Amino acid sequence: MRSVTTYSPPSTALLTDHYELTMVQAALESGEADRRCVFEAFSRRLPDGRRYGIVGGTGRFLDAVESFRFGDDELRFLRDHEVVDDTTIDFLAGYRFSGHISGYAEGECYFPGSPVLVVEASFAEGVVLETLALSILNHDTAIASAASRMTSAAGDRPCIEMGARRTHEEAAVAAARAAYIAGFRATSNLEAGRRYGVPTTGTAAHSFTLLYDSEREAFTAQVTSLGKGTTLLVDTYDVRQAVDLAMEVAGPALGAVRLDSGDLLSQAQEVRAQLDAAGNRDTKILVTSDLDEYAIAALAAAPVSGYGVGTALVTGSGAPTASMVYKLVARENGSGELEGVAKRSKDKKSVAGRKWAMRRRNEHGVAVAEVVGVGEAPRNDGDDRPLMTQLVRDGEIVGREDLAAARDRHAAARAELPPAATQLSRGEPVIPTIYEEHR
Repeated sequence: MRSVTTYSPPSTALLTDHYELTMVQAALESGEADRRCVFEAFSRRLPDGRRYGIVGGTGRFLDAVESFRFGDDELRFLRDHEVVDDTTIDFLAGYRFSGHISGYAEGECYFPGSPVLVVEASFAEGVVLETLALSILNHDTAIASAASRMTSAAGDRPCIEMGARRTHEEAAVAAARAAYIAGFRATSNLEAGRRYGVPTTGTAAHSFTLLYDSEREAFTAQVTSLGKGTTLLVDTYDVRQAVDLAMEVAGPALGAVRLDSGDLLSQAQEVRAQLDAAGNRDTKILVTSDLDEYAIAALAAAPVSGYGVGTALVTGSGAPTASMVYKLVARENGSGELEGVAKRSKDKKSVAGRKWAMRRRNEHGVAVAEVVGVGEAPRNDGDDRPLMTQLVRDGEIVGREDLAAARDRHAAARAELPPAATQLSRGEPVIPTIYEEHR
């Protein structure tokens, strides 16, 4: 993996909801702000019809926690707009997260109820991280989950992320990162390359062809500048004529042609036959044009070498959020012990108590259940795989890792699931979530 240029993010302290700070104010005034608490981020259910999810955004969240500082500008805004009182502003001025955070590492599979993130801290320190945690985890997990379905459908063929023009500019950077974790080979987004080291790629769009008086002139200019191994876009006018021109200009060394419209399956077959007949057997065919996991699967038998995916990826392919929630699940009681607390409202119930999780596997190493221990770690039956990792200890970040590790984890975790996990037909989670409560 390429080296990453140091990126210094701005303060993340105001990337939160107003009521996070008014809760702190009320808790400070009542004397309960320092009560020891446990918060957890989890999803009650997977997006409709999905069989597994992939955790994304953990690394970005750790960066955001490190930058969660109320500087002069942030405090001035809170004071000028009377968001909170002076006592609370004084507390926020010295805010530094000093608790513990554990959870699932990026690239890991998750299921309903999986304790993806566990925050142990005082109420005031933990509650203000809610919006930040959910905004990052919900977006990046949705993208990583969609990307995993796409790379599964693509098999050994590479997928390239190219959705920057279809979403918010910062969401595009995060999406490229999440997609890379879930197996995408590269991105078109240069900021994702600079900030996170994601490999970047790209050649030319239709506007480049339209700039010239003829398609031949456009191809000649591109090949002269970028070399014969470049990828030529061949569907600006007539595909068959463009492929002939591409071969005339670049010869047998032509790297690839790209198809971006029409019936991609039949066009790919026709172009492959055309290339082969002319001796360009090594020239690859890349396809784009609003692809999603279903379109990729439909092209499995087509003679294509790779896929460029944009809109469907950066919108979560129909599931733009992972619907994670951040709930208080335990608090310190009058005796100094942690006791479980839970929301009981209809359709939004939560399970009280701090959680730990393991992936239960059978004798063949195939996952059979998500086992969540309540109150203490679940019992290991001998082949269970622990899922929780320490991310922050006493306020210090200890769980940072590079994206290569997350990519490897994703590949291994997905391979561990039952074969039905990668089916694109609608279905229930491929393994159940089992709670083991300890009294």
